[in-house]
Amino acid sequence: MVAVTDVVGIGEAMVLLQPSPGVPLEAATSLGMSVAGAELTLCATVVRLGLSAAFCTRVGADPFGRRVRAAAADLGVATDLIEVDDGRPTGLFLREALPDGRRRVHYYRAGSAASALDTVDAERVLAARPRLVAVSGITAALGSGPRRAVFALAAGARRAGIRLALDPNLRPALGPLEDQAATVRELVPYADFLLLGTDEAGPVFGVDEPAAVFAAARRAGVGETVLKAGADGCFLPEDVHVPAVPAEVVDPVGAGDAFAGAYLAARLRGAGPLEAARLGADIAAGVVAVAGDTEGLPEFGQ
Repeated sequence: MVAVTDVVGIGEAMVLLQPSPGVPLEAATSLGMSVAGAELTLCATVVRLGLSAAFCTRVGADPFGRRVRAAAADLGVATDLIEVDDGRPTGLFLREALPDGRRRVHYYRAGSAASALDTVDAERVLAARPRLVAVSGITAALGSGPRRAVFALAAGARRAGIRLALDPNLRPALGPLEDQAATVRELVPYADFLLLGTDEAGPVFGVDEPAAVFAAARRAGVGETVLKAGADGCFLPEDVHVPAVPAEVVDPVGAGDAFAGAYLAARLRGAGPLEAARLGADIAAGVVAVAGDTEGLPEFGQ
């Protein structure tokens, strides 16, 4: 019997270059190298919690592409759905933690291999018959092909009885937030799980008070909604608030994606929303306490 993959995430993972904290890029004499991506972090979290996950993307036939594939494998995420594109490069970005605490990001992803994702990639994901597929607004904003892929995957998952998780992940660097929010609104009716931030609720639904957000999501056809509030934890329907787990914040990047991965893993294992949200808060606290997107995740199977 062929093993069923629990979760497949589709998106772009890029090589991340960054100087030491507090050192601006223009003054840096060396850069650390790692791999980062919202959907990859979500999949890695699922794996660390004892389920299986695969990552669907495209990478270039270059050293950075090999680095992405190796990083996914090291995280325990299946790489069978990673395609190598001989004609396009792997995307990369630079991130700097400035002395005042701000983080500044510079993307070099135009024309990347992942920007050529299309409906054929959605078909590859659906053919794998996972229990759940995870998509985000980031992927849909990468270009017309990725947008087609996300919508084909959403519609195909609905027809196949595969659950869909949607994280808006609105990013100013990817274009006008109004356009990204409009795309998310088109995807929302397909979502069995919607995990959005309090800062995204306004652009997507026009309201940001938790009860109003949940009501808007229900009207739009969402199966289950979680409202992530960063340092304030998260909100669930029926006035349920799950506080964040206290932690010294070293690096907040990746915490929301890790929360989403933990929440979905718990729900797939039969936990209720409250238990899943508490697990998500625990995992997110571990991520923010360590520099790096996945370095603070628990060890495998914990």
